[in-house]
Amino acid sequence: MICVKHHVLIGGFLSYMFDALEIVILAIALPSIIIDTGISRTDAGLLVTATLLGIGLSSVTVGWMSDKFGRRRALLSSLTFFGLCTCIMAELHSWEQMLVLRFAAGLGLGGVWSIVSAYISETWPKEKQARATSLVLSSFPLGAGFAAVLSALILPDYGWRALFFTCGVSTIIPIIYVFYFVPESPKWISERDVTATVENTSGPLEIFSGNFLRQTMFATLSASSSLLAYWGVTSWLPTYLATERGFDLKSMSGYLFVLNASTFIGYLIFGFFADRYGKRLLVVLSLLATAMVLPFFAYAEDRATLMALGVTYAFFLVFPGLYGSYFASLYPIHIRTTGAGFCFNIGRGISALAPFALGSLSNQIGFSLALCLCAALYCAGAIFAFFLPSKPSW
Repeated sequence: MICVKHHVLIGGFLSYMFDALEIVILAIALPSIIIDTGISRTDAGLLVTATLLGIGLSSVTVGWMSDKFGRRRALLSSLTFFGLCTCIMAELHSWEQMLVLRFAAGLGLGGVWSIVSAYISETWPKEKQARATSLVLSSFPLGAGFAAVLSALILPDYGWRALFFTCGVSTIIPIIYVFYFVPESPKWISERDVTATVENTSGPLEIFSGNFLRQTMFATLSASSSLLAYWGVTSWLPTYLATERGFDLKSMSGYLFVLNASTFIGYLIFGFFADRYGKRLLVVLSLLATAMVLPFFAYAEDRATLMALGVTYAFFLVFPGLYGSYFASLYPIHIRTTGAGFCFNIGRGISALAPFALGSLSNQIGFSLALCLCAALYCAGAIFAFFLPSKPSW
């Protein structure tokens, strides 16, 4: 019989996998959207920017909802909302409408990461939390891989609108599983009265109090720096491969699938070692290794080198999953989703600048040099992480 923690693991895995699917299809569909609508590369980048701004704002809205009303309600609300927004995207024709809708979708998309991270920390034993959280969040590259496969199957014959509608409808899968099989967090229920007392006096602002201000600041700075680089690269990688390296849609989709498979494996391996050697250490190693590989990848030209360096880069690109278990351990239950979600999703909100900035920079200095600047941001993320506690109290 499957126990609560395993239902949470499966429900969280499915939820974050479809969260990734909804986010990544925009990056893959951007070249088709540009051709179909005639918008500029800069305007296309703003669609990704709007999504990430919505994700950043969700750290406050969904984080508060999860701590106030429960993990389960907040997760179901997030899944339903971004699924509907993705379906509606297929019916829009103006850039302005798309911009507003992608911002709205971000409000739902951003909540999933912090909710499932809190769920795992409250249902799994401490000595297994990093590998459990990494396993759940490893569904992101898996979802991105599915996005690549669906794009190859749907985009050439049916277009980007059919792709968005299909992906939006598919969100019913995690919704059904969470609704029927995932219970509310037992620890959240037991702490509910304490939560109400604490929130009456300080509420979400407690993450900025004397006890938590320092770690909130450095965790947010680390996430902001690294996610600026992450979304800068991720948002424009399909376009870079198509325009700078001559990939057609089929070969690009296959290449992205392999890269996401490499990241999936990296999540599992790094999660195991994070439980053994410490979460902060593995976060720093992930960021530094990614920073070292990216410049070589940016200037690689032949397919074999691009594949080798791309797989290596993707393998080390696991810090978002490690942030999940690490940031959750920085805060007590009554502000856990708010705290962890604020640090990570404010980082994602700030990273909203990345697609627009990288798109503009690529027009002036080229994609390769623009990607190299992202490596410096990964290094900055590692430096900020050094100022966080190596063994959090919670």
